[in-house]
Amino acid sequence: MRYGIWTPLPHTVRSDAAMADAIADLRTPGAGGDVDKSFRIAVDVVRRAEALGFETTLIAERHLGPDLEAWILTAALIAHTRRIELMCAVHPGIVAPQLAAKMGASLDRISGGRFAVNVVNGWYEEEFDVFGNGGWLDRSDARYRRMEEFVAVMKGLWTEETFSIDGEFYRCESGRLPIRPVQLPNPPIYAASRSEAGKEVVARVCDVWFVACEPGYANVEANLAAVARDIEELDGLSESYGRSLSYGISAHVICTQSMSEAEERVQELEEYGSRDPVSAVAAKGLGAGLVGTPREIADRLRYFESIGIDCPMVHFYPMMEGLETFAAEVMPLVNGR
Repeated sequence: MRYGIWTPLPHTVRSDAAMADAIADLRTPGAGGDVDKSFRIAVDVVRRAEALGFETTLIAERHLGPDLEAWILTAALIAHTRRIELMCAVHPGIVAPQLAAKMGASLDRISGGRFAVNVVNGWYEEEFDVFGNGGWLDRSDARYRRMEEFVAVMKGLWTEETFSIDGEFYRCESGRLPIRPVQLPNPPIYAASRSEAGKEVVARVCDVWFVACEPGYANVEANLAAVARDIEELDGLSESYGRSLSYGISAHVICTQSMSEAEERVQELEEYGSRDPVSAVAAKGLGAGLVGTPREIADRLRYFESIGIDCPMVHFYPMMEGLETFAAEVMPLVNGR
């Protein structure tokens, strides 16, 4: 099993006192001192996760939030890490795939082959209109057609001497990329989708699918059954295209010594997540059901592994405390120690 952790950013984790202080600085001109506080939090957590055996981290993108820009943060994290994969989010419709290919190849080379990309269609219309120059598409099927072309351009420039496409959304005539990634044939491409059209795209052109879970702890049992069916379906679909997929799952972990205490924390997080769509990001991870005692969480992780999920991408509250508990009390049980 490859353990992954969300890089803590203002919009991806439940905010504690340190993050709230960092957000205040981010919003205030001239504040911050020698090192940005949110960057320090990200570095400390990712470096500790790397030391504890985590193999990948997801650097999410929120253009209209008090977050450092994901690609720039990824570049900065390279200098502070040695082994962990750095998975940077990108939104088709905001960043051109030709530029993503050049930046991705650069990051892969600078990191020694540790770059990955998470292609995100997005849901925040205002972000696309502001940062994508009016690039929002109302129809989800159109967004997935754009996503497929986006991935085709990136992969084509990464793997071919020259690449051409005259598509619905992107055009490139005899395009070439003077530098190439370290990883062959290309850096891993992760994606998530609940729609059938999205799953088709993932099966055709992506490498790892983050399985779909309905948000909310009440949906855990239904999610477990649905995820097993979805993986079986995606296995068959990718095989029909002569490909194979790996699978990840995004989860918020609540590890306590009793189930009653864990359920109290579930209620607190769900109340926090009900405030607004950004706060809901952390709470959505409860749908994976990594809640309870170390033994119960380890059992759930082994179940995920048995149905084909090899990359839990986790976050905690507070992040560092939860990370230490997970590494000390859960990971040894999963590994049979």
